[in-house]
Amino acid sequence: MSVRVRLDLAYDGAGFHGWAAQTGQRTVQGELEAALARIIRRPAPVTVAGRTDAGVHALGQVAHLDLAVAEVARLAGRSDAGLAVEPLARRLNAVLANDLRVIAATPVGEGFDARFSALWRRYRYRIADQAFAHDPLERGRTWWTRPLDAAAMAASAPPLLGEHDFAAFCVPRQGASTVRELMELEVQRIGPGRIDICVRADAFCHHMVRFLTGALAAVGAGRQDPAWPALVLASAHRPSQVQLAPAHGLTLEQVAYPPTDPLQAAQAHLSRRRR
Repeated sequence: MSVRVRLDLAYDGAGFHGWAAQTGQRTVQGELEAALARIIRRPAPVTVAGRTDAGVHALGQVAHLDLAVAEVARLAGRSDAGLAVEPLARRLNAVLANDLRVIAATPVGEGFDARFSALWRRYRYRIADQAFAHDPLERGRTWWTRPLDAAAMAASAPPLLGEHDFAAFCVPRQGASTVRELMELEVQRIGPGRIDICVRADAFCHHMVRFLTGALAAVGAGRQDPAWPALVLASAHRPSQVQLAPAHGLTLEQVAYPPTDPLQAAQAHLSRRRR
């Protein structure tokens, strides 16, 4: 008998070569699974909501793994612990480096899947486009760039919303669909010299948020017309003018799920059929 455990994670991506485990590279998955193996005393693979690129940060990443009931009891230090998995977060944080934190460990139903049960993921990209806004304390999570027209960037976003083939804004993986539903693409000037781009979708292709940001930035810099990103989308081909925005400006903020186990299982079934 096993218990499925949801892990809520936050990390500073600067010290990681992305999420996915890679031989000879420090990655979030590699560090987390090594810590789990140390605590649980066996290999403990995890499933993640969405792989992040090298240098990308997270405040609301989600993963899951399965533990035997006896392992849960041992973590809690008593045989009658039931589904008390909270000590797992404390024990993991005791052995993990400070740039990776487990915010919570929660028992969930067997229908929960961190990747396929997700309804949507939300990212935020931070930009400082004036020299006086280049805060050195924020340099690790903000793209410092030239002055941008945030209103023009915002005007270019609405035609990209909805379900489309985002091949022009992705690095396609063999055999994987590039059709996604973009639910939100909001550009806001949040203060003098500061722009935030909030992006929410059912899922994202490889580099999708960073290429979208690069396209909007080309509009903001006056190199392209606000209608241009929609033309790129329709072409299904990425021109050289769509540059990849730097990874360090991007943060995964939230992953949303249905509220109950049956709905989570149904969402997972639907997502597997689509992707």
